[in-house]
Amino acid sequence: MTVFDRIELLQGDLTDMDTDAIVNAANNDLKLGGGVAGAIRRKGGPQIQLECDAIGTIPLGGAAITSGGNLKARHVIHAASMELGGRTSALTLRSSTAHSLRIASQNGLKSIAFPAVGTGIAGFPLRECAEIMLRESVRHLEGKTTIEKIYFVLFDREALSVFKDVLAEMKSTGATAG
Repeated sequence: MTVFDRIELLQGDLTDMDTDAIVNAANNDLKLGGGVAGAIRRKGGPQIQLECDAIGTIPLGGAAITSGGNLKARHVIHAASMELGGRTSALTLRSSTAHSLRIASQNGLKSIAFPAVGTGIAGFPLRECAEIMLRESVRHLEGKTTIEKIYFVLFDREALSVFKDVLAEMKSTGATAG
């Protein structure tokens, strides 16, 4: 089994995933507003925001973990790729993805599901998002980790297609650097 076999791409609703953790495309104030965060807030209940409030502001590019509230997922990892009302950058996306994976492994988690972080209200380009997040995932899986499976749960067919294309390119070249 290669690291690529441990990455699965799906189209669907991230909040329906029955994994150890799902990842929230978060702002660094950990305020669950719109987009993915809003869906997590609505389906997960007020407990998640209460836990976020107790954590407070985290650095841009960082990540924090809370319970999953009423979600099927046991935890939510909040990947802070932007400031509240701001935009995601390549640097903050790369860093928050790596931090999310590290936190999952430090907590002994075996499965994690990501959305296309930053491509909604934060305005980050979809293909660049796929390249960064998939590269960071492969890099993480090549090291020592408890994570057995990384899911990317994409909202629509277009996003799924872009992630599939990028993953296929990575497999064919064996490239993780960049």
